[in-house]
Amino acid sequence: MGFGFLVGVFGGLLLAHGAFATIHYRGMLKIAEEEFSGPPMNVVVELLLGLVLCMWAGLAVPSKFHSVLPDSDENRIVCLPANLDFMIFNHRSGMFPSNSKMKLKT
Repeated sequence: MGFGFLVGVFGGLLLAHGAFATIHYRGMLKIAEEEFSGPPMNVVVELLLGLVLCMWAGLAVPSKFHSVLPDSDENRIVCLPANLDFMIFNHRSGMFPSNSKMKLKT
């Protein structure tokens, strides 16, 4: 387990605790018959901190970003048109009448 993974777990725990604190606060307001206008500021700060930690861990844990080279043979988009099994020529455009006056500009 790396440092980024632990930061992500801590951020998730902060989010869970903030959600529990908001639910508890709302329940206490129902008992006191007061109106709920939003969670307390410390819970909002806790939720924002948990969100930032989870976002950082989501970007740091998987790995470094690799550049996508369009001319690479391993690129799936370059290799896909060679496979004719997935090309579809029967689609919904046949439902619309073709207008012979309209021509494509080439």
